[in-house]
Amino acid sequence: MKFTLSWLKEHLETDATLDEVLVALTDVGLEVEGVENPAEKLAGFKIAKVLTAAPHPQADKLQVLSVDAGDGPMQVVCGAPNARAGLVGVFGTPGTTVPANGMVLRVAAIRGVESNGMMCSSRELELGDDHEGIIELPADAPVGTAFADYAQLDDPVIDVSITPNRQDCMGVRGIARDLAAKGLGRLRALDDIVAMLPQIAPDGPGPDVRTDDPDGCPAFYAQSVHSVSNGPAPEWLQRRLKAIGQKPISALVDITNFIMIGLGRPLHVYDMASLKGGLVARKAMAGEQVLALNGKTYALTETMTVIADAETVHDIGGIMGGEHSGAQDGTTDVLIECAYFTPETIAQTGQALALTSDARQRFERGVDPAFLDEGLAIATRLVLALCGGKASAVTRAGTPPTQPNIVTGYLPEMVEGLAGVSVAPDRQQAILASLGFTVESGETWAVTAPSWRRDIAGTADIVEEVVRIEGLDKVPSTPLPRAPGVARPTATPLQLVERRARRAAAAHGLNEAINWSFISEAEAAPFGGGDWTLANPISEDMKVMRPTLLAGLLSAARRNADRGAASVRLFEIGRRYFRDTDGSSSEHPTLGLVMAGEKQPRGWQDGKAKAFDAFDAKAEVLALLTAIDAPVAKLQMMGDAGHAYHPGQSGTLRLGPKTVVAAYGVLHPRLARAFDLDGTVVAAEIYLDAIPQRKKSGFMRAPYAPPALQAVTRDFAFLVPEALEGDALVRAVRGADRNAIVEARLFDVFAGQGVPEGHKSLAIEVTLQPGEKSFTDDELKGIAERIVAAAGKVGASLRG
Repeated sequence: MKFTLSWLKEHLETDATLDEVLVALTDVGLEVEGVENPAEKLAGFKIAKVLTAAPHPQADKLQVLSVDAGDGPMQVVCGAPNARAGLVGVFGTPGTTVPANGMVLRVAAIRGVESNGMMCSSRELELGDDHEGIIELPADAPVGTAFADYAQLDDPVIDVSITPNRQDCMGVRGIARDLAAKGLGRLRALDDIVAMLPQIAPDGPGPDVRTDDPDGCPAFYAQSVHSVSNGPAPEWLQRRLKAIGQKPISALVDITNFIMIGLGRPLHVYDMASLKGGLVARKAMAGEQVLALNGKTYALTETMTVIADAETVHDIGGIMGGEHSGAQDGTTDVLIECAYFTPETIAQTGQALALTSDARQRFERGVDPAFLDEGLAIATRLVLALCGGKASAVTRAGTPPTQPNIVTGYLPEMVEGLAGVSVAPDRQQAILASLGFTVESGETWAVTAPSWRRDIAGTADIVEEVVRIEGLDKVPSTPLPRAPGVARPTATPLQLVERRARRAAAAHGLNEAINWSFISEAEAAPFGGGDWTLANPISEDMKVMRPTLLAGLLSAARRNADRGAASVRLFEIGRRYFRDTDGSSSEHPTLGLVMAGEKQPRGWQDGKAKAFDAFDAKAEVLALLTAIDAPVAKLQMMGDAGHAYHPGQSGTLRLGPKTVVAAYGVLHPRLARAFDLDGTVVAAEIYLDAIPQRKKSGFMRAPYAPPALQAVTRDFAFLVPEALEGDALVRAVRGADRNAIVEARLFDVFAGQGVPEGHKSLAIEVTLQPGEKSFTDDELKGIAERIVAAAGKVGASLRG
């Protein structure tokens, strides 16, 4: 929500400085996101007069101007078609930065002629879209004066973040009310602000409007104005809208935007010449469409509230008007709509159409249902003041939901009980009254919320209002009582696992990513879609509860690669979301990792850069599992990791055939392309909740006891079927003699000359650890025989 300081002071009578206003805004819960001063970016631009204009000797479309900006004539080369002697415009002196493109003006030669600065257009100063010529100011504009001062552009623009529950602060007046309650000044009466506008003398009956959709549009008020003269809005109104980023369109449209931002009341103006019969608020019919003001056509459904005449739909109720019935330059008769739309209906329609607007932002939060008559009257009076014409009577169709919201059972001591700060009862009454509440005091208080505060639901909300105005800085910092004795650990075993995994991943050179738990349907599709789709998503890109962490990591990898990252190594610890067989939801803590790009950059030794492969992913998985005390020695490698991975280049680590602890491998090329990633991409997921938690009797680790005797190593080469996995052979060898064999690892794979077709040679290094005495030759021979026998059970034979 943006507004200027002068706009705020139209509603708030105050002598407070800008800094005091900013502090007070934050104090009352309206977080200041930024402050802009247009005068700062226009520093160095002056009002200047063109003394002479002559053709450029080397270019037909350029002129050589003599310009006076208060310091005497300066030569400027200009290509604007309207540049001429006697014109008064805006001149950028050398050293000034042009706001539109960041270019720093310098003394330079243009086609051989020296130019000192530049005469500027509206677009170059970000004051409009006009770039056909340079700005033309009135002939009596003071030459040499700073343009920002002359154009009154030294008005700071304040941007505040409005939380969803503060619908009243979606207008400048609501913000002014909060600041007045804070003690920063006095809230001006609305009648005083509009006192200069012409009074309405109704001429003729009101327009033909009605509502046939009391659920979506309970109230539809309207008033017509005939014989108006539409055109550009006055300079003061255009300047106010431009300052906050609104594009002036015409006087009629600008009036509605002015009221919407100033008073939080959206309105819409129809060109009556385009209407066929009266207007009705109703549900859309199947197959109906509307061409909206943004130039897009929207297909409507029976759940959406629309405004239509006898022939067609003209308005997506409360969100956006239609292109063909809006006010145009030649409009002479208008109908001003001031309606109340149900917030829930507006939100559902906006989400279904993926359509947002300033009106939707206000209606879906809830506008003041008691401000229809006043809002319509102010709009009509502004139309009469700026566009002329004669107004009709008002037509009121339906009834707005203005029943008061009364909170009973409130006690003044609740403020200290809930917030820890003592506020006197009379001070509480004064605060509530300044915010528009009415209080009936007694043994308990009955507090009636104002019509513009639909967020007030209970006594805790009243406490919040009192405390935020009194000052959150007055809430004392009181520590919670501490139980006697030594504090006990509070982290769960799973939380401890996540901590160790996070530290281990970072120590291995992986960068942690923190992604949303929501992903788009397009991102979920390559992984088979998600079990849970949100009915009320934040946006279409955050609609599905993620079934995998890889979707977010791959998107993050793409963003890094797009920005020139040669090697991307990311990990994330989070939850995956699934639907159980009984229809309930379940969350599974998971560690996901993605590695893409160069594993090793090109160098003088190898020349080419090296890419990641499936073994890199497996190595990371085993290292992380070891770091979190998973039973790595018991893990079995089984089959491919699924359709998300490249066939034959992935695997799973399991505890038995059903318990999958981790999946890893090279990502399927089709899936990598879906995320716009080039080259080989490897990924893995470790399912933390599938790892059995070890029970520990204490915090002491076992003492290190190195073996007394030196270990013995023996190498074995086996012929195995080509389809046999090396892990199966290693596990078989390791289990041949669990007392003597402490390690077995695969160190060579060979296929070719001397190896039968359909087979391969696997070489295993076996480490034997003697206990109390060294192995004898007979003992070593016996162990070797047991190893060969165990290998034979999986189809391996000792290679001759």
